[in-house]
Amino acid sequence: MKELETIIGLEVHLQLATETKAFCGCSTGFGASPNSHTCPVCLGFPGSLPVLNKKALAYAMKVALALNCKIQDVVKFDRKNYYYPDLPKNYQISQYDLPLSADGFVAIKTEDNVKRIRIKRVHLEEDAGKLIHEENRDASLVDFNRSGMPLLEIVSEPEMNSPQEALDYLSTLKLTLKYLEVSDCDMEKGSLRCDANISLREKGVKELGVKTEVKNMNSFKAVKAALTFEVNRQAEILAQGGKITQDTRLWDTEKEITISMRSKEEAHDYRYFPDPDLVPFIIPKEEIEIAQASLPELPQQRLERFKKEYNLSDYDSFGLVQDKELADYFEGCVKLYPQPKQICNWLIGPLSAELNHRKVSLHQLDLSPQKLVELVGSAATGVTSNLVAKEVLTNMIDTKKSASEIIKEQGLAQLSNTGDLSVFVEEVIKEHEKSVNDFLQGKESALMFLIGQVMKKSKGKANPKIAGDILRERLKKNS
Repeated sequence: MKELETIIGLEVHLQLATETKAFCGCSTGFGASPNSHTCPVCLGFPGSLPVLNKKALAYAMKVALALNCKIQDVVKFDRKNYYYPDLPKNYQISQYDLPLSADGFVAIKTEDNVKRIRIKRVHLEEDAGKLIHEENRDASLVDFNRSGMPLLEIVSEPEMNSPQEALDYLSTLKLTLKYLEVSDCDMEKGSLRCDANISLREKGVKELGVKTEVKNMNSFKAVKAALTFEVNRQAEILAQGGKITQDTRLWDTEKEITISMRSKEEAHDYRYFPDPDLVPFIIPKEEIEIAQASLPELPQQRLERFKKEYNLSDYDSFGLVQDKELADYFEGCVKLYPQPKQICNWLIGPLSAELNHRKVSLHQLDLSPQKLVELVGSAATGVTSNLVAKEVLTNMIDTKKSASEIIKEQGLAQLSNTGDLSVFVEEVIKEHEKSVNDFLQGKESALMFLIGQVMKKSKGKANPKIAGDILRERLKKNS
């Protein structure tokens, strides 16, 4: 059998962070009591009339332009007709043949170069409600709070050739969306959802193979795992001479397998037709220009600027830019303390470790740039050692006190007095004769060990540079 090529296309649904729903004035707040954020419009009562949310349209235009899409001349809404218990109108307001925008791209980095994944369309629609399946009940419950939420559907062309490329596309897309501040992109809350179309074909063949659609992937990890499983499943079927059945499959996170949900023969015929309550409209060029001007500096632009303006490496710049809040914080710190490399090291290192350990975002730490740069400056000028400074950072977050207060209260100032350090040096020389002899025989690494022992005796307070100088001078007398 010839070598197979993987073809993946992704459909991403993004819930926009507006205060009210797409076509009514109900709140979009998360976590409210079931069915408390509803009205005749989002419940589909007869005679109720939808009105498009202006902010949702503005957010949608920002996303489309950031993804290099062209805003269409004429835009209209359609009714996507199907019955489901969480769809009170028995249709969803969406867009069919005249979507908001089309023909964009997302650039991702591959092993060899940069690859453009084309965006087929970005369009507005409303969300359905949510079914709740509880144990020990003969029926499911429906919460219509989510019904009518403003959604963007971002549809890629089938141009990704591996689960890793799909993951890279999603990561790049999510980062761009976070920078636009149009959604919280929280997959656990359902603000960002992804369906994947995947097929295999022989290399060199232009026609696409029979595809399957995979749903229910609620994390990037699940997306990659589900696609990897599906690639292997389809490859095994084809290797045995079988045929792929076009169907919709669900990802089972516990069993880590895809399960068939419905076949092609059971697929919906949505019978789109124009929504008579929402007339087609033209977006004036002036509005598009306003949306274009409102775009922030996007991740790739910021990455290049950080390398040039702050003389940071690709690695450092990438580490900062991957979190908009962290990148903003970095620039706030650099304005107060113009040592970008030092600041970067602290943010990517100790501060990120604190965030991961506490499982919080940066703003939840309540640590101002002023407080952090005071600590960074204390470590840089030798007031305290880097090791102790990391402990001070933890205390600063716990107590909300400044670095100087904690250093003073706990007596953490670095020992630089040669007299005090000489005492520790003499003790270390007596206790580690082998390392002393190793150093005298030319093993420079032995000195680092001895400095470490001085640091240990001083409980991290010793100035390592001064301690090293004293050690080196003292050992020369024995040579």
